[in-house]
Amino acid sequence: MPVLVYTESDKGGFKKNAFEVASYASELAKSMGTEVIALSVNAENPDQLGAFGISRVLNVTEDRLDAFNAKAIASVMRQAVAETNATVVVTSSSTDTKYAAAILAGMLKGGYVNNVVSLPESTEPLVVKRTAFSNKGFAFTELKGEPAIIGVSNNAFGAREHAVTANVESFSPNVSDSDFGVKSTAVDKASDKVTIADAEIVVSGGRGLKGPENWNLIEDLADVLGAATACSKPVSDLGWRPHSEHVGQTGKPVASNLYIAIGISGAIQHLAGVNASKTKVVINTDPEAPFFKAADYGVVGDAFEVVPELIEKLKEFKAQNG
Repeated sequence: MPVLVYTESDKGGFKKNAFEVASYASELAKSMGTEVIALSVNAENPDQLGAFGISRVLNVTEDRLDAFNAKAIASVMRQAVAETNATVVVTSSSTDTKYAAAILAGMLKGGYVNNVVSLPESTEPLVVKRTAFSNKGFAFTELKGEPAIIGVSNNAFGAREHAVTANVESFSPNVSDSDFGVKSTAVDKASDKVTIADAEIVVSGGRGLKGPENWNLIEDLADVLGAATACSKPVSDLGWRPHSEHVGQTGKPVASNLYIAIGISGAIQHLAGVNASKTKVVINTDPEAPFFKAADYGVVGDAFEVVPELIEKLKEFKAQNG
């Protein structure tokens, strides 16, 4: 029985996590001795998935799905499972897909585990490793229902190129009006910045910046690094930054390769939301700030002195190394 992978896209282009889950599903199918099939929705170039080992793509074109709708996407996934007889479904662990995958599990009475960080420990039975306790530990979970739905954690597996020719097929599921009981009336999105979900590097600021007028320190450093900008909960609560930039347990989770926290003390809720980042750097004047205990690297110093110096050194490095 094949492995089906749902690949997310936005405005016609695949998200970074689409290539990660395609890579994961390709490797999983290989270990199981079966075929991998991708499901894409409104992607302009679905054949791109061939670069990551996907030889067959079911491509859906449906204008009503331009704005994400969890129930409608779950319905499309359910029909793709029926079309392919897939016993394993691979998705990302993005906020959107977590909703859709949970609905799909309910529709099909299947098992669902998200935040998976590696290929299964075994396939018979299917046992996966996932993060637990706010990324402070791991749990090994056996999936018993069919289909088994695996949500892969961002940046856990990576996009691994294994080029094959992708055969793209038009797939036309029946999406009814009842699937759109919840409708998006507007989407407010910054189009000129790296998104937190897709970012390899995130630069985040806290109350230590003393006011919104000093946020250029965060933005200037992010520009040099090609990073996304983020903030702590108190900063968004004060109105210095939009709530869309709030990261932490009660905001957006971060699983970047590098997370730089500037002027953030490290409340437990913030640390819980960023612990999945591979390397954490903190800049703070207080040597007793909790974040130092969780960080891989720390700088005790005034952000207004340290960050401009860091920016200049990075610019010099980039100039010398192209």
